[in-house]
Amino acid sequence: MNVADSEIKSLLTSYPKITVYGLSNDPSKPSHYVPVYIRDKGWGVVGTYPKEHSVGGFTIYKSLKDVPKEDRKFIDVFRSSDKIPEVIDEILSLGGTEVIWLQLGISHPEAEKKAEEAGIRVVSNRCLIIEHRNYF
Repeated sequence: MNVADSEIKSLLTSYPKITVYGLSNDPSKPSHYVPVYIRDKGWGVVGTYPKEHSVGGFTIYKSLKDVPKEDRKFIDVFRSSDKIPEVIDEILSLGGTEVIWLQLGISHPEAEKKAEEAGIRVVSNRCLIIEHRNYF
């Protein structure tokens, strides 16, 4: 993680739109209720999920490459830690991302370093709900 605690609030206020990588159709999962919370607090939220769904009223894309580039600046990732290297590679291949946020319990130091070396700000093992409540 290359974002200091003191930078979290500024980071959140700098990006009005978030793409959620792995936005679930199951309302009981964090990968669904975290995006709902963030949307309800005023952020624009779109998601990716391999299966089509419309749960929660989100715009869902089958893959990250389908998400408009202007919506991929801040990507909130809900994938297991072992999948992060391939997620980082996908993000780097598409370009345009400025922030990668790995949700609570998710980290992969080597993949994070690769993203950081490409100029991307990385937050890992942090929950957007918890951080929002800390600062707003």
